[in-house]
Amino acid sequence: MKPEPSKPLLTRRAFIASGAAITAASVVPRHVLGGPGQTPPSEKLNIAAVGVGGMGTGDIRSVTSENVVALCDVDERALQNNAKTFPKARLFKDFRKMLEVQKDIDGVMVATPDHNHAIVSITAMKLGKHVHCQKPLTHSVFEAREMARVAREMKVATQMGNQGQAGEQARLICETIWSGAIGKVREVHAGSNRYPPISPRGVRRPTETPAVPAGLDWDLWLGPAPERPYHPTYHPFSWRGWWDFGTGVLGDIGCHQLSPIFKALRLGHPAWVEASSSNHQCPPEITRETAPVSSITRWFFPPDTGRDAVTITWWDGGLKPPQPEEMDSDSEFGENDWLLIVGDKGKMYGHVIIPNARAREIGPPPRVINRSPGHYVEWVQACKGGPAAGSNFVDHAAHLAEVILLGNIAIRTKEKLLWDGPGGRFTNSAAANQLLHPPYRSGWSL
Repeated sequence: MKPEPSKPLLTRRAFIASGAAITAASVVPRHVLGGPGQTPPSEKLNIAAVGVGGMGTGDIRSVTSENVVALCDVDERALQNNAKTFPKARLFKDFRKMLEVQKDIDGVMVATPDHNHAIVSITAMKLGKHVHCQKPLTHSVFEAREMARVAREMKVATQMGNQGQAGEQARLICETIWSGAIGKVREVHAGSNRYPPISPRGVRRPTETPAVPAGLDWDLWLGPAPERPYHPTYHPFSWRGWWDFGTGVLGDIGCHQLSPIFKALRLGHPAWVEASSSNHQCPPEITRETAPVSSITRWFFPPDTGRDAVTITWWDGGLKPPQPEEMDSDSEFGENDWLLIVGDKGKMYGHVIIPNARAREIGPPPRVINRSPGHYVEWVQACKGGPAAGSNFVDHAAHLAEVILLGNIAIRTKEKLLWDGPGGRFTNSAAANQLLHPPYRSGWSL
C-alpha cells in the first residue's frame, strides 16, 4: 500500500483556521461532538500514529486493542514496516493531510523527533483528538506551556511517553517518601550513563551533502527546524544530540528518572538552574550544534507547603556523585539510568532504601496510590472517559518537561539562571530568554 499522494498543503495555522477545522461535524470524531472523552468504554477507538519508526513502532503496537486506522511517517521505510502489521490502516507522509482527510480519527500517537512533537500534537488537539506524545513532550519551554494550555482548553485525554510512570517502582518511591521513612527530602541526584551509542554529541555539523534516501521527505522531516541538508547523522534515529532536533541526554532520559520525584515532592517552579558541561571550552561551531558529551545540571526549588527546599542534580556522560556510604563498595552505582534520593533520616537508591538491612527493618510503605493498568491502557481508558492518565499534559507532563528543558538552556548559556516561573522568563539573561521559544522555519507555527 502506498502513502496518500502529496499535494500543496495549507500551513498548520491556516489549516486550523480553515473550513476543515471550522466545520467540526465533518472533521471531529463522533464522540467529541458530545464532549471529549465520551467514547463508550465498550467502543474501540480509531487511532492514528505520526512517526512510526523507533519508539513509534512500539507505541502503536501497544494499542492493538483499538482500531489502528492511519499511519503517518515522512520515511517510506518506516511506513512499510508497520503497514505489514496494520494492513487496513491508510498511509500518509504529511500529518496535516492525514488529519484533513481521515475524518474518523479519535486519538493520535506522536513519536516524531522532538522538534515536531508540539506542531503535530497541538494540531491534533485543536481538532479534538486525544494525544499520546513521546517524551520529553516538547522541544522548547514555550511549547510545553502551549501543550498544557491546549490540552486543558480542548479537554482531551493526553499522556506523555514516560512509560515508567505507570510502574510499581514509581509508586514505591512516592509512598516511601510520603511514609517519612527517609525523613525530609532535601537533595536528589539522577542521571544516565548508558547513552553514547544513541546519538553524536559534542561535534560539529557535517559538511558532506549526500543524496536524500529514496522515500524520505526531508523537508517534512525538518518541519519547523531551520533548513539544512540531509545527512545520515540526523536520520534515522540519530537526531537526539542535535539542538535543532533533540534535547540531549537530559531531555531524553530526565523525564523518565525525575517523574516520580516531581510527583512525590509536588515540585513547582525552581528558583534557579545552573549547569556545567564538556561543551564549556568547545568552540561555538560545536556548542551551538550539539548537546555535550557529559554534563551536570542543578535546579533549586525553594521550600513550599509540606516540604523543605530541594536541590536536584542531574549527571550524565560518565559523571556521578560520590557513592553513598550506605552502599557496599562493590555495588553498582551511577550506571545506566539511576536515581538517588537523600533525606535527613535516610537514603534511597531507586525505589529501595539503603542499606538493605535498613530496608528490611522498615518494610514496605503503606499503599496509598492506585496501581496502574498499564501506561498505554491508562491513555486508552482516559480517551473513553476514564480517569486522567498518570502523565497527562495538564497535571504532570508539561511542567516536568518545562523544568527539564530549563536545564538545557543553562547548559547552552553557561550561566546561573534565575527563573520567574509564573512569568515564564529568566530575570537575568536575555540570551536565555531567546532559547525559551526558538523561531520556527517559515511556513510553520503554533
